[in-house]
Amino acid sequence: MISLNYPSYPFKLRKNQALITVDAENEAKDQIFDPFRKKWVILTPEEWVRQNMLQYLVQTCMYPATLIAVEKSIQLGELTKRFDILIYKEAKPWMIIECKEANVPISDKTIQQLFQYQQVLEAEFLFASNGHETVGAQIKSGKLQALQNFPEYL
Repeated sequence: MISLNYPSYPFKLRKNQALITVDAENEAKDQIFDPFRKKWVILTPEEWVRQNMLQYLVQTCMYPATLIAVEKSIQLGELTKRFDILIYKEAKPWMIIECKEANVPISDKTIQQLFQYQQVLEAEFLFASNGHETVGAQIKSGKLQALQNFPEYL
C-alpha cells in the first residue's frame, strides 16, 4: 500500500444552475474546474479523488502536467471505455491510474479494469486509488512487481 499526502491546491469550485447539471430533485450540482481538461466538471466523489491525485502527481511527483491525459476514450474490442489518468513518457503510455471514490475499496474488479486498459495502452506502471488506499505495480518482463512509491519521472 502506498501512503499519499495530498498537497494543498486552490481548487476552483462553483455551484452551477445550468440544466445539464441538475439532478432528479432539481438540485444544482457542485462543480470543480479541471485544469487538465480545461473545463468545469461535476464534483462527484470520484472526481474529488481524481483531482487530488492529479495535483499529487504534478506537485509531489513532479510529473509534467502537459503529458497527463484525463478521462480519454479507448477501444476495448467492441466496447468504448474511459481511463481516469494516463501519463505519457517518450510519446508512449507510461502509467495508467484508476480512481475510485473514497468509500469504494480497491478490489479485484478494479485491478481487472486496469488490466483491460493495459491490454490496449501497454503502459509500464499501473496504479489504483480511492484516496485512502493506493496500490501500484510495475510490469517488467511480463511480470507484475508491487511498488511502495510512485516512480520518478526522469
